[in-house]
Amino acid sequence: MRAKLIVFPIRGRNWCFTRSIDHSLPASSATSSQSPSTFKEMLKNIYTADKPLNAKAELVTDFVADKMNKGWVGLENAPDGSFKKKIHGLGLWLLSRVKPSEIFLKSMSKEVTGVEVIYPSSLNAQLVRRRLRHIAMRGTIIHRKFFYGSVSLIPLSSAFSILPLPNVPFFWILFRSYSHWRALQGSEKLLQLVSDSCKSSNTYKDNKETEHKDSKNESLSSQEPHWVLSPSKELENLVRQDDANDGLSRHTIAEICKIYDLNTKDVIKYEKSIF
Repeated sequence: MRAKLIVFPIRGRNWCFTRSIDHSLPASSATSSQSPSTFKEMLKNIYTADKPLNAKAELVTDFVADKMNKGWVGLENAPDGSFKKKIHGLGLWLLSRVKPSEIFLKSMSKEVTGVEVIYPSSLNAQLVRRRLRHIAMRGTIIHRKFFYGSVSLIPLSSAFSILPLPNVPFFWILFRSYSHWRALQGSEKLLQLVSDSCKSSNTYKDNKETEHKDSKNESLSSQEPHWVLSPSKELENLVRQDDANDGLSRHTIAEICKIYDLNTKDVIKYEKSIF
């Protein structure tokens, strides 16, 4: 599966890195139906199945994610004004403070086998590749550190279960552990695709270059490179509508998100976040 990545400057030196929404992907319920329904069933699958350590870790994370999703849906469907609904509002506020780079890296699932990077045609292709490599490499360092830190806090937060209230700190730390784990996996996947592409030739989808290098492009297409750079004049015209130093206006951001099928809230977060 090839993921479509959109890269463009959003305010000064702040760049936006996001993935276009793929509506062809199956619903999350399909993956949750494959995960064990009970803790006992999960342990049975771990100890009886002859799987590598990474596969067993994926089984545990899928089980935890399924339970958290069901719990979150229960809070979301709670009556207005109830205590569970207030907890849901607190969770939304906490989620709004998650960095957009983490959301981007989490979108790089294990099913991704290649990426197409769409960026304004005025940007240097090597600079785009370098910054993507940087965000992937930085993600492997940061999210590995925060994953171990979050996991170490789980036993401490579980002590709050003695209180007659929902253990919000425990579930939040559990979610952060899962989120950092997914971001770490996404960072490694993106870095792997970039490294593989460095060994082979990069493909630049530009009309002028295809006219002069037809034979080279045919050979590259047969090899199906992991890395495809696609400079876009349409995205360039949209970015040029506003002053680069003052940043893109909300109208321009909304227009870009509509054309390339992006999450507007995640894109806006990049206004104040470098990575």
